Amino acid sequence: MSKGASISGFPEWLPSQRMVEQTMIDRLRLVFELNGFINIETRAVEPGSSLLKKGETSKEIYLLSRLQEVGHEDGKAVEERLGLHFDLTVPLSRYVVEHSGELTFPFKRYQIQKVWRGERPQDGRFREFVQADIDVIGNGDLPDHYEVELPLVMVSALEDLRSLGLPKATVHANNRKLSEGFYRGLGLEDVEGVLREIDKLDKIGPDEVSALLIKECGAHVEQAQACLALAEFTASNGAELRRGFDELCAQYGISRDSDAYVLASEGLDTLAMIVDEADRIRPGSVIADLKIARGLDYYTGSVYETFLDGAETLGSICSGGRYDNLASQGSRTYPGVGLSIGLSRLLSYVIHQKGSQASRVSPAAVLVAVWDEQTRSDSNHIADALRKRGIAADVAPTAAKIGKQIKYADHLGIPYVWFPRESEVASQEKDQVKNIITGEQVDADLVSWMPDSVYAKQQVVSKA
Repeated sequence: MSKGASISGFPEWLPSQRMVEQTMIDRLRLVFELNGFINIETRAVEPGSSLLKKGETSKEIYLLSRLQEVGHEDGKAVEERLGLHFDLTVPLSRYVVEHSGELTFPFKRYQIQKVWRGERPQDGRFREFVQADIDVIGNGDLPDHYEVELPLVMVSALEDLRSLGLPKATVHANNRKLSEGFYRGLGLEDVEGVLREIDKLDKIGPDEVSALLIKECGAHVEQAQACLALAEFTASNGAELRRGFDELCAQYGISRDSDAYVLASEGLDTLAMIVDEADRIRPGSVIADLKIARGLDYYTGSVYETFLDGAETLGSICSGGRYDNLASQGSRTYPGVGLSIGLSRLLSYVIHQKGSQASRVSPAAVLVAVWDEQTRSDSNHIADALRKRGIAADVAPTAAKIGKQIKYADHLGIPYVWFPRESEVASQEKDQVKNIITGEQVDADLVSWMPDSVYAKQQVVSKA
């Protein structure tokens, strides 16, 4: 393949950038496990029948074919073929059903894995990317309190990424029952259609959404205006939320005695609980935002989108919600609530907007010099002894001139070069270590020498 023949939407990170990604993954994993989430990994492929019925994103799935079958599928239905998963929630629902007898419920899982979507690549959006998900799955039922706990876990995880260059994150929450009850109270029947169009507000604006509500969902002008009025409402506490919602219902003639208002009230109660409890635990981390809809069909209750302060053009970087009917086995259902971080989008942002990178390319703190190939085994022994003490070490690739070996270490950012005592330098009676950043060179032994903590650890640094 010729140099520079990259494939749009399929990123390949340089070593320094990959180290930033791995640091993100490690920190997220630690926060998830501190909150009791259990790690799993699911297969990359699912049957087309599962992928095609799970919302608008399923239009962008990649199907798999063996090379010798391309062009000879013989009319095989898409539902019968295999496709790469476009999220981690659909595979989770299948996993839970298949392993229900071996899992303890509520099942709290986290999953950090690649997914694939055939969407148009753009800044921060890829066709192959990493997602980091947490979900809690119940067996038959699932308490509402998880709808508060999970967004707070995600806020905690995102807070832990602040030192990598990430701005403050705020979760915007809504509840589909609230929205559905309001839409039905207006006389609208195509609730799923309205939710899909409202979900496009940030992308195309209110005028375009209004036109789509009229054209695609059968709304008249006043109904479209009412939908947009609901979407414009935000609240930071339950009392403000209830007061504002009741005012909208009164303005647009939705009776408090109607079935539609009763349905909306169920969602209203849950959403008020979420923002009030979140405010008590982590003030300002979660707000009610009634334009949040989520385009995927399987959400049935609370829905979430997460935005970064000062990075509005990035859009939502963490989303999810409550789903009651995604996984089932006969009469048994497995309701769940979960959120997903678009980790690759965050990585792209902190690298390109905040200048985050590894403090050095190599994780090694020490490069052991090689005087000649006959004594390479001595250098290997030194490196092995350092590693056993937890000090990352590498060995020079060739017995080149010492200046070239030091230059090699410098290119990789390795701060120390270790010179074995058995050398052509007659005056060197002991092993010596040179800090090539400060220029200091001292005697050292394998038992007690430790690198300075300032230089020892490979870490992420941000220029912003």
